[in-house]
Amino acid sequence: MTMQQALSVRPFRVTVPEGEIRDLRERLARTRWPDPETVDDWSQGVRLEHAQALVEHWAHRYDWRRFEDELNRHPQFLTEIDGLDIHFIHVRSPHEGALPLLLTHGWPGSIVEFMGLIGPLTDPVAHGGQPEDAFDVVIPSLPGFGFSGKPRDTGWDVARIAAAWVELMRRLGYSSWAAQGGDWGSVVTTALGDMRPDGLLGIHLNTPYAFPEVVSDDLSPDEQYAVDTLARYVGELGGSNHVQGTKPETVGIALADSPAGQAAWIYEKFQSKTDNHGLAEDVLDTDTMLDAISLYWYTNSAASSARIYWENRTATMAGPRLSLPVAVTVFPADIPRLPRTWIADRYADLVHYAEADRGGHFAALEQPEILVEEIRAGLRGIRLGAHA
Repeated sequence: MTMQQALSVRPFRVTVPEGEIRDLRERLARTRWPDPETVDDWSQGVRLEHAQALVEHWAHRYDWRRFEDELNRHPQFLTEIDGLDIHFIHVRSPHEGALPLLLTHGWPGSIVEFMGLIGPLTDPVAHGGQPEDAFDVVIPSLPGFGFSGKPRDTGWDVARIAAAWVELMRRLGYSSWAAQGGDWGSVVTTALGDMRPDGLLGIHLNTPYAFPEVVSDDLSPDEQYAVDTLARYVGELGGSNHVQGTKPETVGIALADSPAGQAAWIYEKFQSKTDNHGLAEDVLDTDTMLDAISLYWYTNSAASSARIYWENRTATMAGPRLSLPVAVTVFPADIPRLPRTWIADRYADLVHYAEADRGGHFAALEQPEILVEEIRAGLRGIRLGAHA
């Protein structure tokens, strides 16, 4: 790293003022609740009793300072790229020859989802792995998310974000590196794969966007399941995506003044897209969900994060064909869930393919141990020649 690069990267610590924590609790205490739903399932959205229980926990038992301390145990930084401050966590491995790995989150994800991966990825020996599987990890917050800056102009689509990530890795002094992502993180990582910048050795995806441009009428059972789950994704589960893709400012106005609304908006997504038995709490700890919700609340990023849907509203589920090494792990309850046939057709150099035995769309939060093992296995073959 040059002196100029070093000076452009500024240390960062999370410090939410105590007054903002008090304000949140006061707002939660004044929540005006609607009438209960008129059905006995989740078909009308979050059930009132579950929303009230979540908010009650947030107001009386949740400890933001605990999570703030957890964040601040990791080195965090800001750096301005393309006119915008990018926040990121950067943890170097204690093991020599570690492969630099860029981890990108999605929505309603954040850096929160990678907290359980940092230790096992950077220090595999301390977590049952081998030193040759060590990574340096770089975890940026997407523009408009978390502690990154909020764009003041249009144009921050996934290609622009990917270009910013290339500059981030260059600025950190990495000449060879890999990338990983799910949800929007997968879209950005796929865009990186399409760009093939100097130094990018390969990628790992846990949400492959590999639908064919034209879906055949003659489908295998797995292919038909992909079509069916896509219909569910854009249909009954697609309400928040549609609103954020068309009216992100309306979302921001609706949620900026209502922490209960912000909680319900995100909680519904966790409930509907995790591998649970009826409730998100089956697989996600309540405090973990509130870590994610609180991060959105304290950074007032409902509108700015929603704009990723608006900026990419013409995108489809048929991502680009990639020729660099690609590793894919499919989680059984992901929606939509793609078959190997389509994935292999889209990625010419599919170096690793696996189907996990459990887990849904938010794999890093739901099954961090499985995802760590899959990242290790998937990227093991591309390490030759990697250095920083």
